[in-house]
Amino acid sequence: MMTQFEQLNKNYEKGHGERLYEHLRGRVKSEASMEGKCKRKDLPLTPQSALRANRDSVGLRVVCNFIDDIYTCIDFIKQWDNVNVYQEKDYITNAKTNGYRSYHMIFDVTVPDEDVDGNIPGHYFVEVQLRTIAMDTWASLEHDMKYKHQIKNPEMIGNELKRVADELASCDVSMQTIRQLIREED
Repeated sequence: MMTQFEQLNKNYEKGHGERLYEHLRGRVKSEASMEGKCKRKDLPLTPQSALRANRDSVGLRVVCNFIDDIYTCIDFIKQWDNVNVYQEKDYITNAKTNGYRSYHMIFDVTVPDEDVDGNIPGHYFVEVQLRTIAMDTWASLEHDMKYKHQIKNPEMIGNELKRVADELASCDVSMQTIRQLIREED
């Protein structure tokens, strides 16, 4: 899928004079992380549990400049022949109570190689998160602060994080509006 995203960005830039997304990151969870998740879910420690029951072992993060670009990207992805949408969660329109915003999709991706069940073509689940730069910055900092530090006043910190998330969401909308105004002038 990484290659498909990279090609999408190149083709979009050729046709529109601007990139559809700013950057793309991919990861496969470490064996220790997959093992821990299987244990928390009382699943057997097997490749099937890691790659079938847990549908986020393979992940991509697509970071866009503007909110509209996220939805444009989603429209393109849904047209790809080798992906089927398994699940979607729109945390942009419906932010989490802590202020988290992002668009999450889980895809069943067809690959030419054998999968963990021995099927050819194979199928794997891939979680894709699409965010703006502001959403990505907030989520990264929130994760670091909440999980890498002993917070003495979690309620106050949570309220501040929510306030900042709302301010950044407002900035995203303002930037979208500015881009639209510029496009109308062209």
